[in-house]
Amino acid sequence: MTETITTDVAIIGAGPVGLFAVFELGLLDMKCHLIDILDRSGGQCAELYPEKPIYDIPAWPVISGQELTDKLLEQIEPFGPTFHYNEMVETLERLPDGGFRLTTDQGLVLEAKVVVIAAGGGSFQPKRPPIAGIEPYEGTSVFYSVRQMEAFRDRELVIVGGGDSALDWTLNLQPLAKRVTLIHRRDAFRAAPDSVNKMRALVEAGEMDLLLGQVSELKGDDGQLSEITVTDLEKTQHTIACDRMLPFFGLTMKLGPVANWGINLNENLIPVDTEKFETSEPGIFAIGDINTYPGKLKLILSGFHEGALMAQAAYHIIYPDKRLVFQYTTSSTNLQKKLGVAG
Repeated sequence: MTETITTDVAIIGAGPVGLFAVFELGLLDMKCHLIDILDRSGGQCAELYPEKPIYDIPAWPVISGQELTDKLLEQIEPFGPTFHYNEMVETLERLPDGGFRLTTDQGLVLEAKVVVIAAGGGSFQPKRPPIAGIEPYEGTSVFYSVRQMEAFRDRELVIVGGGDSALDWTLNLQPLAKRVTLIHRRDAFRAAPDSVNKMRALVEAGEMDLLLGQVSELKGDDGQLSEITVTDLEKTQHTIACDRMLPFFGLTMKLGPVANWGINLNENLIPVDTEKFETSEPGIFAIGDINTYPGKLKLILSGFHEGALMAQAAYHIIYPDKRLVFQYTTSSTNLQKKLGVAG
């Protein structure tokens, strides 16, 4: 039989908001287990744009998605959270004592008194382009995100798409790659005008190529691309040398099993109150991009605020007979001991 793990709080989602929730809960002596469908912490920040700069994190004029994740992991280290990666919560049921039992697709069974859903917008999955035979190249020479820019240095790189991701990575990788070719189905882009203008300037200067059309065929052996065929708007075919391809056809957001947990939903988002960020089910909270309420802003810093208030409410569930005394980390010796910084 599968061993059941018990904890105070189960956090679904190990993105920035889920990670900071560990900090706020830890200050109040609540232990956390985190479950994430990805193979690492950081959520969308680490998976989709780990090296892309973020400019609206307080006290950080600029920080990348991966750097933010690393700093948050460092911040919560004193509280010893347990992570369960590559796991998706399939069932969530209430126990007779008021707590919850979570079961994942990998057979993990976790019981907690409080559940925090910090799953962003759900499970983000890249849309696969309609190119026959693309599967063998995925993960070897066809990638749907950029985890390390250096992996594209001196490569014959083809980027497919016309949105912000396609244009951003075209501009960021053009100085590194041997040659960059941007392919889009039409001469109109959904990206920021400044990015489009910079791309067109590079094309005019002969420093990259722009081809209007669609990728119709891939060629290569053992998962390694060697060239692609592009059919342009006049149905003329072009053969382009290519050993790396980045298709950006958007993301599919799947709410997944959350929709079956008996929680009230509103257009695939979870309504919460703004005092505790609790859902329609007592003891289940939702913070970050997955929740909705009047005035909601989908910002990481908003999720941090939500996590702080959630932790205050969770304390009364975990410790119903204890009085919560509000303390500041700057002046509380008790909190500083928990953080390992007290003299």
